[in-house]
Amino acid sequence: MTTLLWLTAAAIPLLIIVSAFFSGSETALTAASRARMLQMEKSGDRRAGLVGRLIQDRERLIGALLLGNNLVNILASALATAFFLALFGQAGVAYATLVMTLIVLVFGEVLPKTLAITHPDRVSRAIAPIVRAVVAVFSPIVTAVQFIVQGLLRLAGWDTSQARAILSAADEIRGQVDLLHAEGVVVKAERDRLGGLLDLGELDVSDVMVHRTNMHSINAAEPPDRIVDDILASPYTRVPLWEDEPENIIGIVHTKDVLRLMRAVGGDATRIDVRSIAATPWFVPDTTSVNNQLNAFLKRKAHIALVVDEYGEVQGLITLEDILEEIVGDIADEHDVALEGVRPQPDGSVNVDGSVPIRDLNRAMDWHLPDDEATTIAGLVIHEARIIPDAGQAFTFHGFRFQVLRKTRNRITSLRITPLDRVKRAQASAPVPKT
Repeated sequence: MTTLLWLTAAAIPLLIIVSAFFSGSETALTAASRARMLQMEKSGDRRAGLVGRLIQDRERLIGALLLGNNLVNILASALATAFFLALFGQAGVAYATLVMTLIVLVFGEVLPKTLAITHPDRVSRAIAPIVRAVVAVFSPIVTAVQFIVQGLLRLAGWDTSQARAILSAADEIRGQVDLLHAEGVVVKAERDRLGGLLDLGELDVSDVMVHRTNMHSINAAEPPDRIVDDILASPYTRVPLWEDEPENIIGIVHTKDVLRLMRAVGGDATRIDVRSIAATPWFVPDTTSVNNQLNAFLKRKAHIALVVDEYGEVQGLITLEDILEEIVGDIADEHDVALEGVRPQPDGSVNVDGSVPIRDLNRAMDWHLPDDEATTIAGLVIHEARIIPDAGQAFTFHGFRFQVLRKTRNRITSLRITPLDRVKRAQASAPVPKT
């Protein structure tokens, strides 16, 4: 009897070790990244491939680990109860409950899970072969349990067959990048580049194009020497050429072609016929996604396209550089004009030209103003106010105060934007008038 009693006592620590293995395995395999495992598998790590196959069916994996963990914990508790009953009689039940709760909590749950979550990839690759065998052994029982659970859920009105991910893959990546930025692992510039890449499929060319009111174009009816001067003074390499009216684009002139033609005529600008070197314009609909337009630019080996609406009217132009800037931010060279229109003020407010795109303002100020319904900051104010406001009017929405500074005809040309936390601090610090 004494030998059996001590064998029972010796079996309890072994069962706790097995319980720790199941707990740590569950945490490590749940936290393991399928993306990292895939990269390791491509590098020749066979265990990483095994981990990837295990976590593909997480429901079966977790079910097998929970089944094994519960079996050893219940067995360890039963043996401990028998051991303490033999030593202390009926009081042994209370002693066994207290002791096993503490041991299982510390050594069977918290300690192994803490170690596993610290190095999930390393731990998951180390225990993968054993876990595969456990899953294979417990698979029939787990399948039966899943069948029972799904039946109970269907009786309660839950259809598990319709379960699907709430977030898309892009949203998952975006959330992970934002989290890493908040933790200081990813800097703002890297976060913006990754976010810009993920946004390409959600944007239309109309969201990133240069509007026709801001297009730099050339009148084909101007004297040849004036046209040459305008092209050479332009900060752009490719310039649209129009005839009769600015929306009637008849070609795209490349500055290199102008220089070649200048050399051919001996430098006499008056002898140049710009129409002869103008390339045929490429028109694209304003509903084209930015991602598709990027692919079209690469396939066509083109750098500029004119954007038209459903009636064929020119709305603006888009270049390959415009799309790349959505990913990497502003690309400036020695001929570019610095981005204007955003002027931070000492009091924390920002004076913004109405034509500044919302996306550019968000990127520059690290704000999160919505750009679903409007492209420019003036468009956002008009959309939210539901009117065309006059100078001096102010509105509050999306956590900011918008004050119209200037308006020309029906266009808002200048605004002052102040974060509401700045407004509240200014009001709190204002002196109280004496009565």
